[in-house]
Amino acid sequence: MGFGDLDGEFFLGLDKLHALTAEHSQQLLVILEDFEGTVHNVTYERFAISGEDQQYGLNTLSKGIGTVADSLAYQWGMKFTTYDRDNDISSGRNCAEAKTGAGWYRDCTASNLMGTYNSTTCDKGVTWDAFRGCSYSLKRVVMMIRPRK
Repeated sequence: MGFGDLDGEFFLGLDKLHALTAEHSQQLLVILEDFEGTVHNVTYERFAISGEDQQYGLNTLSKGIGTVADSLAYQWGMKFTTYDRDNDISSGRNCAEAKTGAGWYRDCTASNLMGTYNSTTCDKGVTWDAFRGCSYSLKRVVMMIRPRK
């Protein structure tokens, strides 16, 4: 359904994200900013997620190209994991619980864009491992999609 404040922290919602990415081929831009003001971005020429019947899998993700290495590709092909729906492949734990945020997890993550703001525990904060590592929670992350031309 989506939640949050459009002027601040906001999540569009998986149903809406699926509807947008199923209709037309989409690009994804991820903008990352640390507390020192350094900004990096990664662009994916193709991005789409499946619907609820396939548990919102990250089924389309091209190679990420940008000013920092790709930390999302590790999650490609994974279904969305939440506290009550453990879809990751980590044995003996639910990555959404372990990493304090829902997301596309494998075993568990190389980026945690929905983690706990300002947490310095490895991959529990808002992280992009290729930018500042797993223990640095980023100041700001923006994910934007647009139709491919």
